[in-house]
Amino acid sequence: MSKLQSIIEQAWENRALLQEETTINAIREVIELLDSGKLRVAEPIGEGWQVNEWVKKAVVMYFPIQKMETLEAGIFEYNDKMLLKRDYAEKGVRVVPGASARYGAFLASGVIMMPSYVNIGAYVDSGTMVDTWATVGSCAQIGKDVHLSGGVGIGGVLEPLQAAPVIIEDGAFIGSRCIIVEGVHVGKEAVLGANVCLTASTKIIDVTGDTPVERKGYVPARSVVIPGSYTKKFAAGDFQVPCALIIGTRKPSTDLKTSLNNALREYDVAI
Repeated sequence: MSKLQSIIEQAWENRALLQEETTINAIREVIELLDSGKLRVAEPIGEGWQVNEWVKKAVVMYFPIQKMETLEAGIFEYNDKMLLKRDYAEKGVRVVPGASARYGAFLASGVIMMPSYVNIGAYVDSGTMVDTWATVGSCAQIGKDVHLSGGVGIGGVLEPLQAAPVIIEDGAFIGSRCIIVEGVHVGKEAVLGANVCLTASTKIIDVTGDTPVERKGYVPARSVVIPGSYTKKFAAGDFQVPCALIIGTRKPSTDLKTSLNNALREYDVAI
């Protein structure tokens, strides 16, 4: 990988190298490794995560070396630079009509895609459900046995390049119409209620104790989260600003495959 990384880094600093065959072949090799899951934009290292910036650079530089072409699928016509993934049966992935994933995204065996979309550089691990109209943005990292409910939006990271990817760890349940962007990290087996919106600047407030505890960018493992708001003073007056509220933790008695409603009902919350 060190040789590949060196070629990519040099081309990133000198885009004239994108005309050279060695650079083009290196970029294509990185995309192939991403597609097969042998390389990741971000990977778990011990208790933390390591972001491989050079891999993101290769993804960005893949666009200019690709040529536009017309693609046809039955009555549908597309005009794009990127190929779509193929050979789903061989990969053990179920793809319902209307779903698509770009070449360069990895889908592990056992993934189910309802009509949805997975962008280049993303990693979706085994047993995960990408439900109807959910989108997994470029380079996002989705763990095992995750449920991305209908209409969930997982942000991508190609612009700005330095942004960390969104990470959803194993067993998390992301409720309908949630939005998770700007490198937010959701811990293992967390449950997010419908319409929770998390950006890098969103306050995530733990209200389970005597006093609120605020954090940003990270939802602890097994947290149960719902949308909330707090009052913020502006020049024009006091207004409500969105936040997320941690109202409890997923109990050991809660089956990992439980519905979102059951997880929230334990805390007398309907959403």
